Formats: sequence, structure tokens, C-alpha cells
Amino acid sequence: MSLHTLRGMNDLFPEEAALWTEVEQKAREFFSYYGYEEIRTPLLEELALFTRTLGGTTNIVEKEMYSFQDHGEKWVALRPEGTASVVRAYIESGRAAQDPIGRFFYMGPMFRHERPQKGRFRQFHQIGVEVFGIQSPLLDAEMIHMLDLYFKSLGLTHFEIELNSLGCPICRPPYHKAFYTFLSNNQSLLCEDCRRRMEKNPLRVLDCKEEGCQKLTEEAPSIQDHLCNECEKDFDTVLQSLGRLNSSYKINPRIVRGLDYYTKTTFEFTASELGAQNAVAGGGRYDGLVRLMGGPPLPGVGFAIGEERLIESLKLKRGVGLPVGKKAVFIAPIGEKAEQEAFQLAHRLRQERISAELDYNQSSLKSQMRRADKMRFQYVLILGDDELKKKVVILRNMTTQEQSEVPLAQIIQRLREIRP
Repeated sequence: MSLHTLRGMNDLFPEEAALWTEVEQKAREFFSYYGYEEIRTPLLEELALFTRTLGGTTNIVEKEMYSFQDHGEKWVALRPEGTASVVRAYIESGRAAQDPIGRFFYMGPMFRHERPQKGRFRQFHQIGVEVFGIQSPLLDAEMIHMLDLYFKSLGLTHFEIELNSLGCPICRPPYHKAFYTFLSNNQSLLCEDCRRRMEKNPLRVLDCKEEGCQKLTEEAPSIQDHLCNECEKDFDTVLQSLGRLNSSYKINPRIVRGLDYYTKTTFEFTASELGAQNAVAGGGRYDGLVRLMGGPPLPGVGFAIGEERLIESLKLKRGVGLPVGKKAVFIAPIGEKAEQEAFQLAHRLRQERISAELDYNQSSLKSQMRRADKMRFQYVLILGDDELKKKVVILRNMTTQEQSEVPLAQIIQRLREIRP
């Protein structure tokens, strides 16, 4: 019986894993400039954490969560997103009470039982950022600008920043009423899911992917026309600040995000070349979430990057089929005595932080050279009986095909001199 990966889940081999490592390392470096520190949370959480925070009418809660009863008959779930877990950890650790201002970033796998398609997987990865305890809309602008610069540092410039404000508990109810009235008058044009969801949370209709629902909501009342003075002022501050930072954007009143906890500023970074699943990152403000989960009434704002979609964008930008970065040194011993010396040499190279790989199969020199070329090594060290007698090693440059004899005692110094 042959075994296969589960549907919607993927393996990563070195040629692609190297790109993932680059993206993640740059995120760690980049976010640290803004004062963010890494947090890691469990993949498995209590189911109630997500049903309480994400909203009962969201696709995630209704259709997509991997949930089950554990051996203690407690309902648990594989995390479908990262924010709720970070908020839970922030409250449970006591940090929310002791130090109300927190800046965190995280990265790791999430799980949703969706229909697999391009840009959408059942196990997917997110790089996320969360800030607690800061109410200022300047932080919203800083976060959006930081994400803009991060993408540009990777060489991505062909994306669009889309912004919206969802208002607050003061101005959102009147908009809900106006939007609900519009939907009620056009129920026959809605899909079955939206006819049901409009009774609990009309905004979920804006998140529907059905063509008929999308076309209808283009004619619907806009949240932008219902913002209270404070929300309008905050949103203007975000827009003006981004303008001063030279981050281009467009206002899109359809952006509500797929989760119910968002308030005020929401945003998405989209890349048209990705097709239907074009949102590479998204986030916004969630000023009531910490309190909803039993913590103090602290504001919050954050975003998450879809790592698979970011990688796909990089592939399209740099070219599909990215090669593995060149490795440093391959040691090709010929004969048993040479193999013993090569074993010691590889150890010395690694101690000096020079990457080295050794052939243990006692293959022919031709076979070893073929492997070194295939694996994209920069240099090959050839060591046989003749070289042992002379206490030298043949150093071959795999790019130029030039080679020379180097005394064994000097090979480390020589490699230091010629390696970039």
C-alpha cells in the first residue's frame, strides 16, 4: 500500500525550503527593528477559544475547523489562525495586566478544512504581528508601512494596499441596520449561505465569494458614509500618515476580513497575478478582543501574511524553479586511507564554520564529481593516495573548472581567502 500526503498539505524540499528560510529570517530581522519579539503558541487549543473569538457565522467556525474530542473528552481544535492564540497567551501569562503594551510576532502552520485550490491549502503557514495596549491610529499606519517595506525588501513591488474602516460599537449598529435593510430587500439575489448569515451578522455577506452576492453588494450602502466623527478622524489619520510615508493605497469598502473581531482600520495587500486568491496579507484593529477573552479592555491591532502566497509571488517575480543556493565544499576521497583523512578534514572544516559534505559510498571519482556538480557545490577537494603521500589536496573550482594542489595544512586558510 502506497502512502501519500493528505489532501491540501504539502512537502517542502531544499530548493523551496531555502526560499521559505529567507522569507522567515528577513521577517525576524525586519520586525525586530520595530520592537517586535517572537512568541510561539501551541498548534492545538481549546475549541472554545476560536468559537468565541472568530464569530459563529464565519466560514472558519461553520465549515473549516479541524476539531475533535481528546481522550479527556474535551473539545479541541487545530488553530485556524494565530491572533486568538496570541491574545490567550498574553492574558493567561499575566502580561496583559502587568505590562499592557506588548509587541509580538509569530510564524507557523495553521489548519482549515477548505477546498484545496491554487493559493489555498488545508495546512498553510502564516507570519503574523500583534500589538496590544496602543490606541493611536498612527500605529495602524506604521504597521501597514512596515509590511509595505518588508515586501519591498524581498523585491515585491507589484501589490496593492487596500484599506477600509469597519467603524466602532457606536457607528457600526446604524450601518448594520441600513445594510440589513438593503439585503432584506434583495434576498432573492443572495446565495443560501448569505440569506442565513445576514440574520446574525450582515457584514459576512461582504466577505462572500459568490459572484451574485459580490455584484449585489457593489450597490449596497457603504460603511464609509456611516462612520462616527472619531472613526472618521482616525481613518483620515491613517490615510494621511501613509501618504507622508509614500505608501500608496486605495480605499475598498468591501474589506471586512473573514473574522468578526475586527474594528476600525482593516487592510489587505493583494497581488493580481495570483488570481482569485490574491490576498497576500491582511489585518486590522481589534479593540474589543482582549476584553472579550477575559482580559483588561486593551486595544489591539495586527496582521498575518499568507506564507504560501508570498512564496508564490516571489517565484513569479524571480522565476519558477528556483535553484538551491550553492553549497561550499564537497570532499571526494579515493581509497580507504583517503576516506579516513577526508573524514577528519570535513570535521575540521565544519569547526571553522565552512560547510562540508563527504562521500561515504566509496564511489569512483567520476561519480563523485557528477554528484558535486548536481548538488551545486562551489568547490571540490580531491584526496587520493598520491595526495596523501605529498600531504596535499586538489582544490577544484566547480564554476571555472580550474584546479590546483594546496598543502593540507593550508587548505582551511585557502578556502577562507577564496570563498565570498
